[in-house]
Amino acid sequence: MTTPQSTAPEEYDVIVIGAGPTGENVADRTAAAGLRTVIVESELVGGECSYWACMPSKALLRPVAALADARAVAGSREAVGKGALDPAAVLARRDAFTSHWQDDGQVQWLRDTGIDLVRGHGRLAGERQVTVEAEDGSERVLVARRAVAVCTGSRPVLPQGVPGLADARPWTNREATGSQTVPGRLAVVGGGVVGVELATAWRALGSEVVLLVRGSGLLPRMEPFAGELVAEGLRAAGVDLRFGTEVASLERPAADGGPSEVTLVLDDGERLTVDEVLYATGRAPRTADIGLEQVGLHPGGWLDVDDSCTVLGVDGGWLYAAGDVNHRALLTHQGKYQARITGAAIVARAQGHSLDTARWGAHAASADSAGAPQVVFTHPEVAAVGLTLDAAERAGLRVKAIDHDLGAVAGASLYGDGYRGRARAVFDLDREVLVGVSFVGPGVSELLHSATVAVVGEVPIDRLWHAVPAYPTISEVWLRLLEGCRG
Repeated sequence: MTTPQSTAPEEYDVIVIGAGPTGENVADRTAAAGLRTVIVESELVGGECSYWACMPSKALLRPVAALADARAVAGSREAVGKGALDPAAVLARRDAFTSHWQDDGQVQWLRDTGIDLVRGHGRLAGERQVTVEAEDGSERVLVARRAVAVCTGSRPVLPQGVPGLADARPWTNREATGSQTVPGRLAVVGGGVVGVELATAWRALGSEVVLLVRGSGLLPRMEPFAGELVAEGLRAAGVDLRFGTEVASLERPAADGGPSEVTLVLDDGERLTVDEVLYATGRAPRTADIGLEQVGLHPGGWLDVDDSCTVLGVDGGWLYAAGDVNHRALLTHQGKYQARITGAAIVARAQGHSLDTARWGAHAASADSAGAPQVVFTHPEVAAVGLTLDAAERAGLRVKAIDHDLGAVAGASLYGDGYRGRARAVFDLDREVLVGVSFVGPGVSELLHSATVAVVGEVPIDRLWHAVPAYPTISEVWLRLLEGCRG
């Protein structure tokens, strides 16, 4: 329910700044416990994930995987023939998943849940105090009896000092997931998750795509073979993939009522002309203008928190930060997980209880560092949880990595003719548990939760041996990984 304007301070138990999935989950938890809660949002209720990231990008990518799976099996391959995706149908389905960039449904959910909504730009104004500036310039003052939670998320970062970048009007994830037309030629700058996913999607929709990567590989935070197999898949799809390449400058004439080409001048002097350029070169916190200086913090920086998501450096334990803004794990599902922890911590303190912040405690977001799962929805997919082999070794663990060819598993060969994929399990030999698992291959995203349970649950290897995978499924790879560890 939208509360009426008032010049007098309005009191709540909890104020949440940011109505993305993280903020919604914090508010849901505190409201469910009987704490009067208000959420402040300057854009759409539902946030980045709902309208410009997770949902629209996966709506663009799902048809790519479905068509690839059909073509991988004799019989269905002949049924679909050589037809291409229907861009209009794909984009219309994408629009439906974003509710056509209208947040009526999510606003109704707030009403039904008993959470107040104040639209406008929220700023901290002192201890437990938030000012909200509406679009018309009017201002309201909110005061929290218990807590304020900052859930403002992150924004795309464009590199500094590149001549012509601003005039080139580059796409970020927002334009790339929301475009109503398919660019004939698209340059993607960046070899991380956003870059490879959107290169996959727009190539399948008919764009000629060139992917420009400064480093020597894709997905640098994952196992090396993940980037190698994704690169192989992109090239097979027709993406022009270039490593060791930087954009020195860009040129784009002013648009006179219509589209114009953009020319990228590469560091070797090559001139590359495309219709649009997408920069997928990192994220920064949305904290530059939320009043951090009013509570002794530095504007524009990531917010340091403890495991209960309480902000460090602010006395009194009243300020929290959950989701991307704390830089622990820039993933929607981890933000929602942190929100559940944050909500529980706020409620416990409001009820006079001590916090359980021991590892895996009720008020500790332990999974951020030990068991954060991630899926990259390329073709092939990448699914990973926990530590890579390199990260485990750098952490000083005595580990053993077991690799297996996923295509050699009976269930994978049934899934698709000529199935290509790979699995790796990283075992902690001292504790005899898994600390990391990575899968690459078509359909592997559905394998990930079993790996997450094994890593987060620290299930002993000897007990995992008794978890029998069904035959014939791709999950039989678990037997091969465990056999490799047990010998």
